[in-house]
Amino acid sequence: MESIQSLPGTEDILPKAQFVGQDLKVADIHTWQRVEATAREILGRAAYREIRTPTFESTALFERGIGEATDVVGKEMYSFKDKGDRSCTLRPEGTAGVVRAYVQHSLYAQGGVQRLWYTGPMFRYERPQKGRQRQFHQVGVEVLGSADPRADVEVIALATDILQALGLKNLTFYLNSVGDRGDRTRYREALVAYLTPYAADLDEDSRDRLTRNPLRILDSKDEKTQAITQAAPSILDYLGPDSKRHFDQVLAQLNALGIVYELNPRLVRGLDYYTHTAFEIQSSDLGSQATVCGGGRYDGLVEELGGPATPAVGWAIGLERLTLLLEALEQGKAAVPDIYLVSRGEQAEANALQLAQKLRHQGLAVELDLSGAAFGKQFKRADRSGAAACLIMGDDEAAQGTVQIKWLGSGEQSSLSQASLLLDKDGLLNQIRTAQTNHPAP
Repeated sequence: MESIQSLPGTEDILPKAQFVGQDLKVADIHTWQRVEATAREILGRAAYREIRTPTFESTALFERGIGEATDVVGKEMYSFKDKGDRSCTLRPEGTAGVVRAYVQHSLYAQGGVQRLWYTGPMFRYERPQKGRQRQFHQVGVEVLGSADPRADVEVIALATDILQALGLKNLTFYLNSVGDRGDRTRYREALVAYLTPYAADLDEDSRDRLTRNPLRILDSKDEKTQAITQAAPSILDYLGPDSKRHFDQVLAQLNALGIVYELNPRLVRGLDYYTHTAFEIQSSDLGSQATVCGGGRYDGLVEELGGPATPAVGWAIGLERLTLLLEALEQGKAAVPDIYLVSRGEQAEANALQLAQKLRHQGLAVELDLSGAAFGKQFKRADRSGAAACLIMGDDEAAQGTVQIKWLGSGEQSSLSQASLLLDKDGLLNQIRTAQTNHPAP
């Protein structure tokens, strides 16, 4: 019978990384967990609280929130009718759902600023490629209720902190302002006036965007279109006094924090809700799919979705790209046990299970071999496990209450009582950490 495969654009996240030749195919779960734990810790220290929203929402949420003229809504959403004849959509991004929850549950009534963060799967029907899947995952933050430029800088600083804490290098931070609605209206008119004479030379998508969403033409990947837009007007020249003041304060505070950035007037992001600050963090190690983090301010979205006028800013980090980057840079290390426990014989196997549980309760990571195979085969698995030490128990050791300990890096082996092993937890831990330092896991 033919086996069933995962659908195109979806991936399993496996316990161990898989490679095809030298190319990483799937990052391991340990790398994902490390990214999520790092984000959780850093965001928690900044008083951000986790929110979890449904994986699917009313289609109208994204049509109104993201914009019907965007590629996401027009081409990429997974939409369907449920049994109640309601139009539903698998969420293509996280912000709209968070804002819907903010409005629905009147979080604004609590007063002050709501600092929220989320993580989970998103869905877009795109052409699958390295770092871009149809089901993909994000970690994101949203700050609702503050128009202060410091909110923009805070979320940018937190994104930078997370990426730096993970050890990423070769990152470039691009920054722009897309102004307010009036600024964009004036700029849109100037951009259309500039591009119209070149309409026949634009790529097909850009010709369509010329009347529906001309700012997105600046983001075209078509080389001929990119050449045409090189001399296009800059949106920074169309910012009104309030927008310019806001952007100048963002730049000054980024400078004060020592965060290096590059101005990119062509950066407009792909969603209609952005206002004022827009930014991306890109890696030169990711090829064409270079963006690791993207976000900006969206002061009109809460009101658009039925809530009170509420300024807001946020970002999202794509986990597929980030984990691939960490693995490619050999930053991710597979989780390995501290101890690999092998046993042979009925009494030894029962005793080994009890000893493994006692050691785990003391904070040690212990992998118990359950194969019942000959010691030779178990020893080979112990060597491959990456553990610092191998505990060996036969029926003789079980009867005497002892165990053999073999340090896998040096090959040294000795016998000791199980009681002393359990009593000297700190000494054992120190020996394991020293062994891991001197003989790191492969």
